[in-house]
Amino acid sequence: FALCSLLGFRFAPRIRDLGETRLYTPEAGALYGVLEPLVAQKLNLRLIRDHWDALRRLTVSIKSGTVTASLILGKLASYPRQNGLALALRELGRVQRTLFTLEWLRDPELRRRVLAGLNKGEALHALKRAVAFHRSGEIRDRTFESQSHRASGLNLVVAAISVWNTVYLGRAVAALRAEGQNVPDELLAHISPLGWEHIGLTGDYLWHQELVPQPGTYRELRS
Repeated sequence: FALCSLLGFRFAPRIRDLGETRLYTPEAGALYGVLEPLVAQKLNLRLIRDHWDALRRLTVSIKSGTVTASLILGKLASYPRQNGLALALRELGRVQRTLFTLEWLRDPELRRRVLAGLNKGEALHALKRAVAFHRSGEIRDRTFESQSHRASGLNLVVAAISVWNTVYLGRAVAALRAEGQNVPDELLAHISPLGWEHIGLTGDYLWHQELVPQPGTYRELRS
């Protein structure tokens, strides 16, 4: 939460169990009425003020590529109690997480958007798992270069499937509209190009050149 806020991104995860969620406030929890059971402890805002310049330098370093976010967070997490910057990041994260949790409680539209985004991510992961069936989906290459090539190949195949589906979904919509059927634009936002039920992922791959459509042409749509 802290780094996303500093870098100008909005971190919007799904909150599964609100009963386990804790809020952090500048004052004692008793001042917040019905929210008191959710308040864990007071925020130490002094830590954020004292290390604000260091937090800004850290943000610039990550933005400029001088250091990766994963590397710096790993180092800070290795000794969080002895490092003031790590403690300041934790407090800033608590501030942002509390604000997000309160918005989550009062905004049903936010919860719907987050759930929709989560479903898209899960659909993409499901497609990748289906495509990466070799060696049960495990990458066992020894070198980083080989691992990178295999991961890039997986992304290329998934991108090809997504593009193919997008093109033919568009042609299917155009064909339906040409027949006089009503296909509202607002419904198209709920159609995903990540399906693969119509694609033979396993078996023998036989390439017949005469069956490949010529450039600028398409396969005939099924009725």
